[in-house]
Amino acid sequence: MEVFSALFWIACLIVLMPLIVGLVIFGAQKPVYLIHQQSGMVKKGYLGYSWSYLCFGWFVPIVRGELGVGLLHLAITLFSAGLSQLIFPFIYNRQYMIRLLLSGWRLDTQDPHYEWAKGKLNIPY
Repeated sequence: MEVFSALFWIACLIVLMPLIVGLVIFGAQKPVYLIHQQSGMVKKGYLGYSWSYLCFGWFVPIVRGELGVGLLHLAITLFSAGLSQLIFPFIYNRQYMIRLLLSGWRLDTQDPHYEWAKGKLNIPY
């Protein structure tokens, strides 16, 4: 009797696929610093595959201060029976950064990832 069958390994591959795809294709999320135009406050945002969202799901928006978005993601997670948890890590960081930019934050030009972030977010300035 085999200890692990082929079906077991296929199931492991399916379960680990978001992690594998995220690691190989997208790499680590990179911190990008933002400055608020009126107050001058500095905040750290992220771009790239969201490892924190993969691990903690809809708690990430809540911890980042986006209660409404977190509750929306919870509802979508419940409605999709958890399948959205496999898709959101690919898109969450970009959506978060766009929401920050629309609410008065600007990319810090002194940040080493400034040019990369500008290209990822399609910012012309």
